[in-house]
Amino acid sequence: MSRFLPKLFHGVFAVLAVLTALAAVCLIAVFLVDPTLPPDARFGPVHGELLGQPATIALQPDANGQGEPALSASAFNGSVTMIVDEPNGAIERLKSYGLPLLLIHAVFFAALFELLRRLFRNVGRGDSFTPQSVRLVQIVGGALIVFSLISAVGESWFAHAMYAYLSEHTQIAISGTSVRLPPAENMPLLGRFPFHSPVFYCGLLVLALAEVFRQGLALQRESELTV
Repeated sequence: MSRFLPKLFHGVFAVLAVLTALAAVCLIAVFLVDPTLPPDARFGPVHGELLGQPATIALQPDANGQGEPALSASAFNGSVTMIVDEPNGAIERLKSYGLPLLLIHAVFFAALFELLRRLFRNVGRGDSFTPQSVRLVQIVGGALIVFSLISAVGESWFAHAMYAYLSEHTQIAISGTSVRLPPAENMPLLGRFPFHSPVFYCGLLVLALAEVFRQGLALQRESELTV
């Protein structure tokens, strides 16, 4: 069983590395396609839930057939309505800010799974406590910390960009009373930091374990030289 698990993990991480690499290629293809909504686009209405209450989302073409379709949503039995005009602009923001963020995630996980594949390949060979294996563990820990920092900045940038667009192109009504979203200038650009992310602390834990392995390897070498 002890010999089977490293081979199993090696195979699983190899498959995951390939799948995430393919996902990254698909994201690049979507980025190059430049998707837009045609003027006669129609979607829904789709019924779901929002905050535990029934909600309806629909995409309806312009009544005059000249402008862009409008995205509408209603919740709380119609007492809250929201209409987003020019949804193509929102799609462009999703493409400009959301797709690069997803691509960063895909590339990171492809690299992470590849590192884990190499690590368990060494474990399967019986080379657990070697400088190469310790270095791989250190790289995994460092990559987790760097990814938590980059993803925190990217997610904050994406949320700010989407909010800035929606605040200018969204009409909200509560019980018939029009409500405006606060301008994006009043919202902080970096709203979250990686210190609340479990990925950040996982990276610290992996680095701590890597240091333990490095010290164990050093003690093992000293013992061998003494003998």
